[in-house]
Parts: sequence; structure tokens; C-alpha cells
Amino acid sequence: MHVVRTVREVRQIARALPRPLGLVPTMGALHAGHMRLVDVARSTSASVAVSIFVNPLQFGPAEDFARYPRSFPADVAQLEAAGVALVFAPDVNEMYPAGFATSVDPGPIGDVFEGAIRPGHFNGVATVCTKLFSTFEPDAAFFGEKDAQQVAVLRRVVADLSLPVELRVVPTVRESDGLALSSRNAYLSPDERAAAPGLYRALREVADAVNAGSRDRTVLDAARRHLAAPLREAYLDIVDPATFTPLATLAPPCIVIGSVYAGTTRLIDNIPISTAAERAA
Repeated sequence: MHVVRTVREVRQIARALPRPLGLVPTMGALHAGHMRLVDVARSTSASVAVSIFVNPLQFGPAEDFARYPRSFPADVAQLEAAGVALVFAPDVNEMYPAGFATSVDPGPIGDVFEGAIRPGHFNGVATVCTKLFSTFEPDAAFFGEKDAQQVAVLRRVVADLSLPVELRVVPTVRESDGLALSSRNAYLSPDERAAAPGLYRALREVADAVNAGSRDRTVLDAARRHLAAPLREAYLDIVDPATFTPLATLAPPCIVIGSVYAGTTRLIDNIPISTAAERAA
């Protein structure tokens, strides 16, 4: 396995790898959810590459960039055991050298929900992923379903900029009580961890109601009982999968999205709801 630090090295090695090449972009602190992405990429790609880069452009000034979990040696060991061919672990100056001034604005989808709570976040995501796609030239890039708005943003960017990469989305990996795996789960106190699955229970209740035929937004209000203290709701809604516009009438295809604060930690999750035709395909 190659572990490299520069764009030049990535391009040289990636272009020589057997194709198709699958890319898994990460910020490190790898858990079973990341490794599921790697496994799926390996099942559909001749070669798999992984990036490990805690991207400062997607963190606000009061966010957790400095304390974001970092476990590089353990990450590299996991990736080597999983058969990854190439790991790119640049420093900030390699990705954003002196004078760097360009950013990618994904438009209105980047300004709602996560984008409203974290202004500029999706510009940072879109910019770093565009750079990674340009650097690796992958045939496909693999992302977790948990970050549904991120996926929608990147679909917009790939379509608008005619980027030659296929985005593939892998279902969310969960703990036995439903909590979606996240590197930030490590921040939770025991009490917060015990309460955190309430977010999934709220989403599940809404999704089950919609699948059973409910079309009234009052199902969102009923589900909020799962978001009681110590959880605090950031948002709970049901949106169009492509635009993240809230739906007046709850009908598939759609995504139930939610976010809560557990102490100082904010968690996100979602459940996609497919049409009957999509489920049968």
C-alpha cells in the first residue's frame, strides 16, 4: 500500500493503478462505517484509494477542527488490512498552498439545514472534493448515506461541473440501538450516548408513518417526543432528495432528516423513503 503526502505522488501512482479506481474520501478517525465504504469500493473496483484529510474549509471558527479525532497510525493499519492500494494524507499547505483563493459554491442546497447551521460548510466540502476528484481521477467515489445533504450537494457539483466521476452511496452503518456511526460519537458522555438513539427513533417513526400512507406533516410533531432532554432538536423535517426543499405533502421519494444536540455534540441522521417502483427495481 502506498501512503503519500503530495498531489504529484497521488497522480503518478493513481494513473498506474488497475481500473476502475474507487475513491473513499475521509477525515480519518476511521470506524466501521468508513470500512464499509472501503469494502463496497473493493467489491466494485479493481483498485481502491482513500484520502485522510481533516479539511479546515468545512469547519466554522467555533467548531471542533482542532480537537477533531485523529488516529492516523490505526487508520493506516486498517486500510492496509482491507487491501487499499493508495492512501493520500496531505497537510493543509499541500491542499491549500499560499495564495489559494478558489472555492466551489454549490448554490441554494448548500444554504439550508446543515448549511444554515454551518455557514460555508458545503463550500468547503465541495471545494475539497472537487480537488480530490481532480487529483485521483477516480471512476467512482463512495460516500455514506448518513451524510445525505453532503451527497446531494456533491451530486449537484458533479452534474454542474461535468466531473467524470460516479457517486455511489452506501447505507448507513448503525450500532445495535440504531445510533448511526460517527467519529463524533466519541464526544458523547454516557448519559448523552444513552439518549442519542432517540434521533433514529424519531426518524424511524416518521418514515414508518409515510410508508404506511400518512401524508400529513403532523407526524413530525408526534415524533419529536423522542428528542427530549438531554437531546435538543436542531431540525427534524422531510425533504426532496435532490434539493432538500421541505415537502408540504409527505410522499416518496423523500428523505426524513434530523439533527440534535447532545451536550455540545451535534449528531445528524436520516432515513430515505423510496417509491414502490424504486424498491422493486
